[in-house]
Amino acid sequence: MTLPALDGDESPLPYEGGHHPELHRALGPIGLVSLGIGVTIGAGIFVITGTAAAHYAGPGIIISFIVAAIGCLFAALCYAELASMIPVSGSAYTYAYATLGRFIGWFIGWNLVLEYGVSASAVAVGWAGYLGSLLKGLGIVLPAALSNAPLGLDAAGHIIVTGALINVPASALILFLTAILVLGVRESASFNNLMVLIKVSIIFLIIIFGLPLIKLENLTPLIPANTGTFGQFGWTGILRGAAVIFFAYIGFDSVSVAAQEAKNPQRDLPIGILGTLVICTALYILMSITMTGLLSYTKLDVPNPASAAIAAAGPTLAWLTPLVDIAAITGLATVTFVSLYGQARIFYSMARDGFLPRLFAEVHPRFRTPHRGTIATGVFAAVVAAIFPLDILGELVSIGTLLAFVVVCIAVPILRWRAPDAPRAFRTPAAPLVALLGVLVCGGMMTFLPNGTWIRLAVWTVLGILIYFLYGIHHAKPSKWFLKSLGTYPGVGDEPGGN
Repeated sequence: MTLPALDGDESPLPYEGGHHPELHRALGPIGLVSLGIGVTIGAGIFVITGTAAAHYAGPGIIISFIVAAIGCLFAALCYAELASMIPVSGSAYTYAYATLGRFIGWFIGWNLVLEYGVSASAVAVGWAGYLGSLLKGLGIVLPAALSNAPLGLDAAGHIIVTGALINVPASALILFLTAILVLGVRESASFNNLMVLIKVSIIFLIIIFGLPLIKLENLTPLIPANTGTFGQFGWTGILRGAAVIFFAYIGFDSVSVAAQEAKNPQRDLPIGILGTLVICTALYILMSITMTGLLSYTKLDVPNPASAAIAAAGPTLAWLTPLVDIAAITGLATVTFVSLYGQARIFYSMARDGFLPRLFAEVHPRFRTPHRGTIATGVFAAVVAAIFPLDILGELVSIGTLLAFVVVCIAVPILRWRAPDAPRAFRTPAAPLVALLGVLVCGGMMTFLPNGTWIRLAVWTVLGILIYFLYGIHHAKPSKWFLKSLGTYPGVGDEPGGN
C-alpha cells in the first residue's frame, strides 16, 4: 500500500511495500524488552532519584515510585492495545493522529520531542556528571567551563547564567550515538543489548550487597513532615516526587516506536511494553530502598547519588563504587541512545504523514534507517545538552510525557467507538475504567510539577502551533485517510471527527 502524494509532491511514499527502502524488521520480544529497559533505566534512578528524595519526598520516594508506576500501568495497558492495532512507528503521535485528528496528532507529536529529543539531552547531561566523577577518581579533572551548562536554575526557579561555556562531554556523547544509529537497527540493537546487560548486572550487585547494609534510621520517618510549603515533604511532597521521578519511567512506551522494525508487532509490542514496565518497577523500588537506606536523603542532592550512597557504606562496599559509576555511564548512554532512536522514528512517521518535510521520511538505501531525521535529531539534542542543565530538562521531559500518556488513554475508548470491529491482538482490560484512571493519575501528576515547567511547556506549545499552521495544516492528510491507509478500518472514513 502506498501513501498518496502529499500536497505539492509528485511521488508517493509507501506505508508498506513499494520501491522505496523500508525500515528493517529485526526486533523480537526479547529485543523489544531490552530496548525498553535500555531507555527506561538511566537518569531516573542514577540522578533524579537523589534530587527528588532530597527536595520533595525523603525516604517516601519509595512510595513516589509506586504512585508513578500505577499511572504508567494504566497508560501501558492503553499503549499495548493501540500498538497491537496500529503497528506503525510514531508511538502516541500515531495513535492521537488516528483517533483525534490532525491538530491533536501534531500537538502530541510536537510534545513528544520533549519526551525523546529533550530527554536525550537531559540524560546526556547526567552522563557527563558521572563521567566527570569517574575521571576525577582516576586523577583526571575536566575543566568546569567545558563540562557544565552555561544556564541553570536558582533557588527560586529562575534561569541564571552559571559562568560555564558549554557541556562538551554531553554533546559529544549524542553525536557519537547518532553516528551509530545511522548505521542500522541491527547494529544499534546489538550495541544496546550489550550496554543493557552491563548496567542491569551492576544494579543487581548494588541491590544484593547494599540492601543488607541499610540503616533503618535513614528510612525513619518514611514520610517526613511537610515544611509548610506545598510539595516539600509530607503527602504533597510524595506526589510531587512522583511527578518528578516519572522521568525514570519514560521509555517503556519507546517500544511502540519500534513498530515497523518489530518482527511480529501485534504479538511482540504488548510483551515489550508490559515486560519493560514490570522489570523496571521492581528494580526501581529495590534501588530506592537501598539508596535512601544507605545514606540520609538530606545528602542525596549530588550529581552522582548512587555512588554517594554506596560510598556511605564504608570500606565494605568500596570495591563497588567504580562499578556504580560504570553502570551509570553505561546506563545513561543507553537511555540517550534509545531516546535519539525514538525521536528519529517519530519524525519519520510525521514526515510520511505530511506534518514535516519529506526529507525526514527518507530511508538510507544501504543502512535502511531514517538517516536524515536521525542526524537532525542528534544535532538538535547536542545543542540543547550543551546549553541547559538537568533540572530544567528533566521536568520538561516529565510534563511532555505525562501529556502524551493522557492522550493515549483518551484514544483507547475513542477508537473502541470509531472502529469497534477492528482487530485487536491485545485488549485493555476494563478499558473505559483503566483509560479514565490513566487520565486522572497522569493528569494529576502534571498538576504537581512546578509553575516554571508549565510556563516553558506553554512557550513550547505556542511554537508548535505556529509551525502547524504555517506548514502542517497545508500538507498533512486527514486522519480519516490515515485510518483507511492502515487497511483494517473499513468504513472509518464515514465516521465523524476525522478532521
